[in-house]
Amino acid sequence: MGKAESTGVARGVVVNIEKTVQAITQAVDEASRKSNVQVQVVHVGIAGQHIKSFQHRNTITRDDAESEVNMEDINRLREGMHKLALPPGDEIIHVLPQDFTVDNEHGIKDPVGMSGIRLEGNFHIITGQMMAAKNIRKCVEKAGLTVADLILEPLASSESVLDKEELQAGVCLVDIGGGTTDVAIFYDDVIRHTAVIPFGGNIITEDIKEGCSVLKNQAELLKVKFGSAMAMENKENEIVCIPGIRGRQHKEISVKNLAMVIQARVEEIFEQVLYEIKSSGLERKLAAGIVITGGGAQLKHITHLAELVTGLDARIGYPHEHIGKGMDDVKSPMYSTGIGLVMMGMDEGSQNPEVKEEKMKRTAAGTEETGDSFFGK
Repeated sequence: MGKAESTGVARGVVVNIEKTVQAITQAVDEASRKSNVQVQVVHVGIAGQHIKSFQHRNTITRDDAESEVNMEDINRLREGMHKLALPPGDEIIHVLPQDFTVDNEHGIKDPVGMSGIRLEGNFHIITGQMMAAKNIRKCVEKAGLTVADLILEPLASSESVLDKEELQAGVCLVDIGGGTTDVAIFYDDVIRHTAVIPFGGNIITEDIKEGCSVLKNQAELLKVKFGSAMAMENKENEIVCIPGIRGRQHKEISVKNLAMVIQARVEEIFEQVLYEIKSSGLERKLAAGIVITGGGAQLKHITHLAELVTGLDARIGYPHEHIGKGMDDVKSPMYSTGIGLVMMGMDEGSQNPEVKEEKMKRTAAGTEETGDSFFGK
């Protein structure tokens, strides 16, 4: 694992190419040094307020009613989605199948092997701004890496923290990152709704900086060490001392006041999450409630506040089920997107015949350990 401060990225969007390239290079070099693996090909996460999603249907008529529906037919349906008219400057990031209809049979998950003339597919389409995606690619390529795929971050996080039962029962994943909060709603094993809220952990730090009149690095430390999402859980007499600037007197801050500043912003985030849940039309179908992950999930009492605001059960999503022994430093919910990207990269690699062939060649040549690697944001 390699980690670097992403000063060149704000709210999921690249705002400074040079600083972003430096951060990527630093993180990848650290990961390479620790693992003895030369990182070459990467799967990259994308988020940001520009991400939008909608549903669309497509229909094809097959020539032969007797022959079975195959992957080629499904790919034709999917390709049709890429021809949709989009707002200027937008591009399609993902086309995710919801369900299919073969002739008059509705709600089919996997139509491969069935017979019929008319094949219809319902798709969940995720779009983003072309320039935002281009800038991410440019930064990664300037860092000397090849982009294998751009993946929506809540999709990657869901891979590492949600289980099959939750996806079936209905669940809302809330990934509170630094710049954005990503929302993905699943029901009946299929993604039904995605959204990106333009608030995250960084704006909570800004609120503490303004509300408590402290420096930004002090605000971050206060949030991490003493922060709580529920003010009523803190005693009135708990005080934290902050050293003064340039010999000035130290400052005393009430932990309860600090929690009140944090609670106001976290409440706003969960009100936005509730709005997205209602927009999806699945408010009464989320039997598994809410799963909170990302760096913001480390705030004390955050599940309690989420339950109060939304009225749904909440738990923290940890990616540790997918991590081997001795990897304790990545068991935090902060790394769920990165671990999800690695998992999706491995899945794609194992299904890609070219990657399989390349892997076999490298194994034969005895260079397997310096092969391609997959890495998070």
